[in-house]
Amino acid sequence: MAENGNDALKTSNGTQEPADSKADNIPNGHATSETNGTQANGAASEEPKQDGEGDDAAQAAENVFKLVVKLPHSPGQTEIMVSSQEQVQDIRQSIVDTPDTFQYSCFHLEHNGQRVNDFVELSEVKDIAKEPTLVLRKDPYTEAQARMHVVRVRELIGASGDRVDFVSGIDAGTSLCDSVELPSDKSGKEDIPIAHYDLNAPASVSTLLAKSRDAPPKTVKGISLSAWNPPPYHLRMRGHLLYLEAKTLEGDQFYITSHVSGFYVNKSTNQKFDPAPRTLESGSSAHSLIALLGKISKSFDASFRKLQEYNGQRDPLASYQLSNSIPAAPWLVSQSSTQQHQADLTRTQEPYLLAGADNAETLRDWNEEFQSTRELPKETVQDRVFRERLTSKLFAEYNEAAVRGAVLVARGEVQPLNPTEAKDAQIFVYNNVFYSFGADGVGTFASDGGDEAARVATGKDVQGVKNVNQLDINGLFTPGTVVVDYLGKRIVGQSIVPGIFKQRDPGENQIDYGGVEGKDVIASHESFVQPFAELSKAMRVKKHAVWDKEGKKHELEASVETKGLLGTDGRKYVLDLYRVTPLDVAWLEKHRGDDQTEDKRYPHRMTVLRPELVESYRIMKLREYIAEELKKKSASKEQAEAGAEKITNGEASNGESKEQSETQMTNGDSDAKKDEEEPAKQPDAVDMSGFSFSINPDVFSGQQPETDEEKAEWEKDEAEVRAVCEYLTDKVIPGLVHDMKEGDVGFPMDGQSLVRDMHKRGVNARYLGDIARSCSKKEDKRLQALQQLAHQEMVTRVFKHFCNKQLRQLPPCFSQTCVSHLLNCLLGTELNSKPQADIDEELKDMYPATEIDLSFEKVTPESLKAELQRQIELRYRYEIGIELVQAGKETQLLREICLKIGFQLEAKEYQVSKDSKPQQSLQEKASSDSLAVPQTNGVHPPSESGKKKKKKHADHSPNRAATASPTSPPTTFHPDNVFNIVPIVKEASPRSVLAEEALDAGRMSIQQDQKELGQELLLESLSLHEQIYGILHPEVARVYYALSTLYYGLDEKNAAVELAKKAVIVSERTLGIDNSETILAYLNLSLMEHATGNSRAALAYTRHALDLWKIVYGPRHPDSITTINNAAVMLQHLKQFHESRIWFEASLDICEDVAGKQSINTATLLFQYAQALALDHESKEAVNKMKESYNIFNEKLGPQNQNTKEAETWLETLLHSAVSQARQQQAASAMLQNRRLYLNKNGRTQRMATGSRPQTPAAMNEQAPTGSSMPGQTSSRMGGLDKRSLDEIVKYIEGSKQTTPKKKTANPKRRQQAAA
Repeated sequence: MAENGNDALKTSNGTQEPADSKADNIPNGHATSETNGTQANGAASEEPKQDGEGDDAAQAAENVFKLVVKLPHSPGQTEIMVSSQEQVQDIRQSIVDTPDTFQYSCFHLEHNGQRVNDFVELSEVKDIAKEPTLVLRKDPYTEAQARMHVVRVRELIGASGDRVDFVSGIDAGTSLCDSVELPSDKSGKEDIPIAHYDLNAPASVSTLLAKSRDAPPKTVKGISLSAWNPPPYHLRMRGHLLYLEAKTLEGDQFYITSHVSGFYVNKSTNQKFDPAPRTLESGSSAHSLIALLGKISKSFDASFRKLQEYNGQRDPLASYQLSNSIPAAPWLVSQSSTQQHQADLTRTQEPYLLAGADNAETLRDWNEEFQSTRELPKETVQDRVFRERLTSKLFAEYNEAAVRGAVLVARGEVQPLNPTEAKDAQIFVYNNVFYSFGADGVGTFASDGGDEAARVATGKDVQGVKNVNQLDINGLFTPGTVVVDYLGKRIVGQSIVPGIFKQRDPGENQIDYGGVEGKDVIASHESFVQPFAELSKAMRVKKHAVWDKEGKKHELEASVETKGLLGTDGRKYVLDLYRVTPLDVAWLEKHRGDDQTEDKRYPHRMTVLRPELVESYRIMKLREYIAEELKKKSASKEQAEAGAEKITNGEASNGESKEQSETQMTNGDSDAKKDEEEPAKQPDAVDMSGFSFSINPDVFSGQQPETDEEKAEWEKDEAEVRAVCEYLTDKVIPGLVHDMKEGDVGFPMDGQSLVRDMHKRGVNARYLGDIARSCSKKEDKRLQALQQLAHQEMVTRVFKHFCNKQLRQLPPCFSQTCVSHLLNCLLGTELNSKPQADIDEELKDMYPATEIDLSFEKVTPESLKAELQRQIELRYRYEIGIELVQAGKETQLLREICLKIGFQLEAKEYQVSKDSKPQQSLQEKASSDSLAVPQTNGVHPPSESGKKKKKKHADHSPNRAATASPTSPPTTFHPDNVFNIVPIVKEASPRSVLAEEALDAGRMSIQQDQKELGQELLLESLSLHEQIYGILHPEVARVYYALSTLYYGLDEKNAAVELAKKAVIVSERTLGIDNSETILAYLNLSLMEHATGNSRAALAYTRHALDLWKIVYGPRHPDSITTINNAAVMLQHLKQFHESRIWFEASLDICEDVAGKQSINTATLLFQYAQALALDHESKEAVNKMKESYNIFNEKLGPQNQNTKEAETWLETLLHSAVSQARQQQAASAMLQNRRLYLNKNGRTQRMATGSRPQTPAAMNEQAPTGSSMPGQTSSRMGGLDKRSLDEIVKYIEGSKQTTPKKKTANPKRRQQAAA
């Protein structure tokens, strides 16, 4: 089923890849709020949407059929699985991407002799379903098509060299999945990927590096534009487009003419221009450049096939170019990646090839494209698919163009429009994008905190624009908005709104709605009332009065800071969305009071509450209202019971529907309300009309009500805001800490996932200090770990602010020195307590002292430490203490810093103290397109392989005299270690509502046991995600993840494995190779592989995930118990009982440390550990551990609990076994031959690892969907182990559906439900 569906959808995005899916529901709350039902650690599944919400998705079930395309050359025809909803241009893309038809790029398709329009749906082609055959006809070239053909051919034949791209960075979009060392089928029984794995070993950065690959086979020596290009006038008139120069592997040089009819070899030489065709025996002309190269070079076809085979060694997803998202750049880069730079003349010619001589082809009217796309119809499913697909593609292209321009602005490469203004006030236009700095250049935020407030406002604004885009309100438009942090500067890129620069007539305001100049002048254009009212209703903003400087009252639908502009194109634009929620007045009064000195006050007043908090508070109030109404109904005797039941049901359902929209800034509750009100009509409408919630965003911002009535209303609004602030500090934050302590939610892996969890609940990052404070002086290990994460995140964030301040006024050529010096002052003080900045004095003299700020030279470890401590006190109101860097967490802190500021450092084991090993550069790559996987992922111990690598590559590392010169003491970081700084991007692209509806509808159908319909909807969601986002996109990675678990539940295990692997690769390439979601995707893939019986591969993926976890978190993550447990189960499945017992012991060790020795969790693991000991022939120890388990269950749950009874049963069984084995020992000791047999049998215990207990890296608490994450699901009494075979004992302990004993008892793995 899944395979057929994949075939059906494989061409939806112009690729031959099977269909894919979205991981909305990464477990433990680390991806999105949606979960999949097979997750551990208390991740709650999101409620399904109400009936009817998935109808659109259900209607979009596609009519799939096989389409035959007739070709003019061999192989004569090709077949493609298509759907009737696909556009013809999708089929074109499939043809272009298919290996057999690579050569075609300039063609059209015909059906029954009629040319087919590329931009229509296949269903619009007459009789296409009856006669599914299209004919490919070659078209004449235009110059633009010829240029794109040359660019494409160079990429296909491997002739294009590496590109230097400021947007992506070095090795961006790398995937490691294909390089994980999987055991071969021929590997022996003992060849276990995690054998001898040292859980205590420190993290090795080689985990993040790619294994070297052989260089790809060459097809030509070079192909570029000729020196004779462009054609002269008279030859242009004859159809000449370009002149190319090609050098074959045989060493022959050919000059090629690109003509409207195709390509042919001409008679030109280096010295003589002769465009006449040259005659060759093998042929000298072809429509495609690839075909021509095959004619003029005998070795081309063979070498091209070898290149395709070489590329085919990797998963296609790992090599496809990212088009709809910015690839993730790794923070550690192999030095060899920087040494791949090759001579390529055409690299300098690519701007011309891509954009033409005058660059006019890339200049786009971004704003018009955005708004015209928004105005597309959305009545039918097909309309919505086309609209959302175009929207996603447009946002991706705009984001890339805007980021590229922002980088050039930050580097000083773009001239400002107002060069006489101060630098922070300068504005720029590049590529039709308007740029400004995220600083208070004109004094707008002078009273709110200046530059600090302006920086925060820009970040809030882009999030506000994203929320409005998601709401998709008719008649309301937003400019394309991107915020880029690069080299210490924050740059805002916006599409140019028509009329924003227009000088208005005297008496007219520049803005048509909202505050014009701060709050002094207020405009209120009537045409904005309706769309703003709709927007405010969705965002829970109350209609309220504001007063201008003259005391005149204005009724506004939105915040006075939110502005409306009537563009010259007649559209209504909403601007400045940084204040859609009120200020956190409790924080301001406490930490930015008028009685505090400037150096003690919080840096700015832009402390707005998060929309998630407002929505959470609204839901709480709604529940209270519903509870009160139900109470009234039950007490009332006036209404009939039936009517009361209808009203109650309607209210409850409505409450549920409102709760579902909690994380989606939509106005869906009104629709849900209507749906629920219809059955109960009058009663429901009356009841729900009594509840309304909205909040005034302008309270506590300087407004002065005039009349008593206005003042009373204002005081009421202020009280509501204070109640929300109190709800945050008294309920939400303690609830978050409590849930993390109890394990009700997944424990965050790093600072990024911690802040993401906070934001989901509406907690701002400024409350990190409160979270750390609530964990201090607590014995609970989970709270201690949470406090350490909060400490690390606070240090990272204040270091980011400090580093940005130092970089802001520096020319880019000094950034390496600045970054390395600041990192030395933070992380390298043990190696060198007085590091000196290594500045090139000659370069320094080139810049006037007034234009650059080299104050970073004066920074010392002491001054940096004092400043960071002061900033933490100032920004988070928390005293962090003496140690900023936690011992053993240097790598984790360095990673967080690099990811937040965009550093790409050389991959090496940095020497942070005199005791640590000397620095050696790690080099893994042999080619720029190699895939990265640490050598330690295979069956070799990490420590050994690490040493071998360093020894092997020592000679390749360049001699860095400056790193440790005879005249200066060594430092941890050197300027040469800083390879690059990539921009950090915040963008405003909306998610696809249609694709998510299909996914939710599929889930709901499966929950209702409508499996066939559910599978169709899941496939539909898969297709929609791929069509709308493209295959390589974070949302698609999340859907792959989600569908892999859903398909597993449908017993489509092979499809589940395939989707899980796709989730890994796409996550790696779009989110990062060590992102927390990527690690979870690896663990999910591991469980899926185990479920299909491929336990060795599963263990290899588990090992890689653990290696990554050591880098992200370090050892002993509170949630790592289940992952280690799963590894132990897999080892048991492979009959590696001794190794399994060691992993169970490691899991138990962490559980005792985290949960306590008397907890139910510990009892459960003791239960499993005892079984593992029994299998490893340690009967006496097994009895002791089972007795401990029984005692805890008996004490905590009582003797009648199923867990207690199960433990008692096993205890008796093990006692019988121990007695039986003791008798056997006595008999054996009296018989010499039996003694030798006994030693052979029990000799395993002599090989038990005697080192310290395994210390587990971070692993999210993710249970196997198989239910096998904890063995011992069934049990029955048995007389003793000596009476059963080994296989029977294993089945007995693991549990088996086929051999379930008649007497069944509940397994302690269900202890949480039972205890509840």
